[in-house]
Amino acid sequence: MPSSRSRPAPSRPRRAARRRPATAAGAAAPTRSASSAAATPAELARQYQTVALVLQGGGALGAYQCGVYEALHAAGLRPDWFVGTSIGAFNAALLAGNAPERRVDRLHEFWDTICEPVGAAAAVAAGVRALLAWQPANQPLGEWANSMGALGALAFGQQGFYRLRPLSPFLLGDGGAAATSFYDTAPLKATLERLIDFDRINARADGVRLTVGAAEIETGNDHYFDSARERIGPEHLMASGALPPAFPAIEIGGRHYWDGGVVSNTPLERVWNDRPRRDSLVLQVDLWSARGALPANMIDVLERQKDIQYSSRTRLVTDHGARLQQLRLAIAQALAQLPEGALEPRLRRALEPWACTQVFNIVHLIYQAKPYEAQFKDYAFGLGTQREHWADGRADMEQTLEHPDFFVKPAPQQGVTTHDVHRIVAARRQHARAAG
Repeated sequence: MPSSRSRPAPSRPRRAARRRPATAAGAAAPTRSASSAAATPAELARQYQTVALVLQGGGALGAYQCGVYEALHAAGLRPDWFVGTSIGAFNAALLAGNAPERRVDRLHEFWDTICEPVGAAAAVAAGVRALLAWQPANQPLGEWANSMGALGALAFGQQGFYRLRPLSPFLLGDGGAAATSFYDTAPLKATLERLIDFDRINARADGVRLTVGAAEIETGNDHYFDSARERIGPEHLMASGALPPAFPAIEIGGRHYWDGGVVSNTPLERVWNDRPRRDSLVLQVDLWSARGALPANMIDVLERQKDIQYSSRTRLVTDHGARLQQLRLAIAQALAQLPEGALEPRLRRALEPWACTQVFNIVHLIYQAKPYEAQFKDYAFGLGTQREHWADGRADMEQTLEHPDFFVKPAPQQGVTTHDVHRIVAARRQHARAAG
């Protein structure tokens, strides 16, 4: 169906020029060593033992993550651990399952495929896109086109992704996939097998690791499938993206799984809890913002509810993990300073597993929703919408890369640092309003 843009975007989106944001008023200037003063983000990233790209779930919004990676790739920054949930798991696997020089093209191929509706609706969408190309860009037109794209995704499905079942699940009761979901995801399996080299993932080529999150239905707990521990196949990715009641549960090893976002849509927890811990640069790319305006109508209510639910308390997870890591660092320092025999052996044995001197640097990017997007933004698939999200992700990452200080390895006594370019922009605006 029609996209949310009135003018077609180029096939390889580029960002509009942005002014580099000023440092937030009252914020301390970043400290940098002489050796890092002239280093690029890619050079600074090599100081870490692990560079993780952590991708939240969010359906059609996931194209934003592709733009983020494209900017990282252009800057020469290569993550070695891809962690994702739902659509973030698909993107993560496309990256882990292809050689670096093929990754961006594979992302484009995947998203260009799934952003076309099924069957005759594809021709209608193409016609509407051609019509919209002659119209000046404006918000009402964007709202209408976005809603039509979402309606097409609901009514027909998306190519290479899912298709509407011919029979309503309410007419069945046998517990099978057709009785417990509205859409058939068989096309997704074929798409994943075509675009992802699972042998590469499981061989841990170039030291690359893949981790995807799912929710175990019988226990209600989250579960992470990890190429460091087990063989990963298309079924693991489909389990991570099996959002009920739209998509059917996926059975793996006698257990049944739904979309990881049902329990936690922010897989940063998996990075915090990994053993053994390593000095880590973590690029966390979220698709839902926990902050937002008070709703003015029911459409706003539905959108705000979804934002809060799927942001999965991302700031809380980040802040809690940072405090916990700082506590681990304090325990390590205390154990190192205590003289031998000052602690009972039992207490020392209990504390030693909690001691940790590794450092974490969290660089956070969060998709900024448009005024014309509504509660259906996560299933408003369309080529124009996809290219718009992609361009936003690339622009935000390029803007982040303009701050090499964000990538400097924290000092051992710090333990954890966090950075977010949008916070700088928000602080600058708040300062400007206060000054005015």
